[in-house]
Amino acid sequence: MTVSESPAVSAPGIRLPSAPPLALLLDVDGPVASPVTRDVKPGIIADLVALAAAGIPVIFNTGRSDAFIREQVMEPMIAAGIPAGTVIHAICEKGAVWFSYTSAGPGPIHVDRELAVPAAYGDDVRRLVAEDYAAHMFFDETKRAMVSVEQHINVPSADYLAEQKLFDAEAMELMARHGLGVVRLDHHAPNSDDEVDYRVDPTIISTDIESVRLGKDLGASRAVELLAAQGITPQAWRTVGDSRTDYAMADWLHHNDHSVKHVDVRPADGVPSKPYPVLTAADLGLEPTVIHDDAGGAFLRAWREALDA
Repeated sequence: MTVSESPAVSAPGIRLPSAPPLALLLDVDGPVASPVTRDVKPGIIADLVALAAAGIPVIFNTGRSDAFIREQVMEPMIAAGIPAGTVIHAICEKGAVWFSYTSAGPGPIHVDRELAVPAAYGDDVRRLVAEDYAAHMFFDETKRAMVSVEQHINVPSADYLAEQKLFDAEAMELMARHGLGVVRLDHHAPNSDDEVDYRVDPTIISTDIESVRLGKDLGASRAVELLAAQGITPQAWRTVGDSRTDYAMADWLHHNDHSVKHVDVRPADGVPSKPYPVLTAADLGLEPTVIHDDAGGAFLRAWREALDA
């Protein structure tokens, strides 16, 4: 991709609130927040604010909690100067939790309780981590629907990933003890009614335990609904992620007749064949070693520069 690939507004300062040329649907870990430090570079914050100020809808679609988004994304964006009246949407926990924010702060937190993991199971996972895995990971107390554990920043990745496999196996055994059906990657463990209601989903820095109804496709559906409630129908979408599961955003949008291109900021996992264009850092003329938030930031900067052209 070159900068000219990104649609530009018709003139500086002109907003197209009902039909913006572009809408951004962004995974957070990887494309926006560093998977190493977990924070967001000031340059990315500045580009997000500039794009939103230009009338480009900015929507986060993440497995992260609303607390993480408030602290690592919302507060820095407000400090950088979100214009009054600009609304940013955050879809958290893969569609189970969502809220919107403006320069005045966050609005109400919405939680789909039907998609929550049973509390008793979460309590057992908390105990499991405290007793056996606390040296490598912590229990994320900010999640409202999912049960998640995350790598300590000071733990080497290889050490964490080795422990993660052990933890994931025990988490699945706990599911069976609670009479719950579960799947992890290709391993299906149905309950007594031959049903699978939950998923153990490992990433490079965490494991999410969640309803099988959650996913980046549900987040995409919520994103379209949130914009529609504002009377906004984007002319095109850009979805951005760092894993194969993030393609579900673009899959859903394409299946529902939206124009979309997906940006993969960690294509080393393999770029699948899709009926829509898939972009990588190479399309910006960057080296393959440019990944994660370096690649995500480069695309945000390119889209911002296209608006100023």
